[in-house]
Amino acid sequence: MIVRHLGKTPVIDPTATVAPTAVVSGDVTLGPGVRILHGAVLTAENGRIAVGSDVVVMENAVVKARAGHDVEIGDAVVIGPHVHLNGARVGDECFLATGAAIFPGAVIESGCEVRIRGVVQVNTTLAKGTIVPIGWIAVGSPASMLPPEKHEEVWAIQQDLDFTGTVYGMERESTMREILRSQSEFYGAHAHDEIVG
Repeated sequence: MIVRHLGKTPVIDPTATVAPTAVVSGDVTLGPGVRILHGAVLTAENGRIAVGSDVVVMENAVVKARAGHDVEIGDAVVIGPHVHLNGARVGDECFLATGAAIFPGAVIESGCEVRIRGVVQVNTTLAKGTIVPIGWIAVGSPASMLPPEKHEEVWAIQQDLDFTGTVYGMERESTMREILRSQSEFYGAHAHDEIVG
């Protein structure tokens, strides 16, 4: 499904394909040979998504851009099933395996792998060719690589990366009620979406 959102209609190269159950919404550009598989969602929420050539976005992946957090995906990239890629840059020839989570402000340079259920935290940079092991967390810039059981060490780095400000555009001390009121208002813009293809 191709959706016009906030007056922006996706631009899709004639050689790209979007599965009938996938959603491509808003200011999204898909390059030559891109494949968007069933259940995948690419949604530009006041931001922009630019996808290079020969990229495969697999089943049920979510790629999301917001104001100040565009998504740029290079050439020959795999976005695996159930990947969550939000407001990040991904270089050429990267592999994001099943269930990987990439947060806003992250930069993944060319040739990187984020293996199954790997996490790249907000405002984290992976240098060219870096591998995030299965289930591990990359945090900081340059990235430190830590296993999930090292939560306190991850948190020691992450707390200075401004998760609340980066993801929600709000102060760290904001309450969940304040955050969700803002999010509800923001996503209300979809009430005016138009299916165009």
